[in-house]
Amino acid sequence: MASAALLLLLLPFALFCQTLAQTPAAPGPSPPGPINLTGILSEGGQFSTFIRLLNESRLITQLDNQLNNSQGGGLTILAPTDNGFNSLRPGALNALDDQQKSQLLLYHVLPKFYTLIELQTVSNPVRTQAGDWGLNFTGQANSNQVNVSTGIITAPINNKLREQSPLSIFVVDQVLLPDALFGNHTAAPPKAPAPGTDKAPVDGETPPKSDAAKPPANDKSAVTKNGVGLGLILSFGLIVISVVS
Repeated sequence: MASAALLLLLLPFALFCQTLAQTPAAPGPSPPGPINLTGILSEGGQFSTFIRLLNESRLITQLDNQLNNSQGGGLTILAPTDNGFNSLRPGALNALDDQQKSQLLLYHVLPKFYTLIELQTVSNPVRTQAGDWGLNFTGQANSNQVNVSTGIITAPINNKLREQSPLSIFVVDQVLLPDALFGNHTAAPPKAPAPGTDKAPVDGETPPKSDAAKPPANDKSAVTKNGVGLGLILSFGLIVISVVS
């Protein structure tokens, strides 16, 4: 009797354990999807020009592939706002060829993931995706403010659109102008010819006559003297003939 009562007491517990064993485990968190740089920038609402240029140059695909490569070190993008592009002097972008435009865009991309705090103490210059064209970062004491300098302009980093590995996107209100494209690299004027050096004639211009082509001044006086002497001889001869006759 006691055994039957014990079995009745244990039966609910056994049924509960069986039900628990048959319950499927809750699925784990799904892996994050691929990073869509265009989508992130579009959510910012002020990068339409930057997005358009990245798409026209086909760099957006290259950057997306780098971000979604598990072997990469991430990227840091300094995204110029539409106001930054609008503040450029007229024709500044149109004066660049396609390769130079791509270099300008890649100048805004660092080939590594940085936080804003890390940029305050990073070793300058920081290499960019444009190659040897570097950027200098300076931080202000007791502040999260970071400035970025190209050698031509210095712009503050005003905000962060994203700061999560493998991608940081920081907002700048100016287009970062590399010295290699926008610096004042005027050629030195040609040296003036030394005194006495003959100047090469320009097309259509009559070359100056050389002094060697001019007859000597003494030749004219000699011809004059010879003419006078011959006249005197002829006059004397006529006088003699008239006397004899």
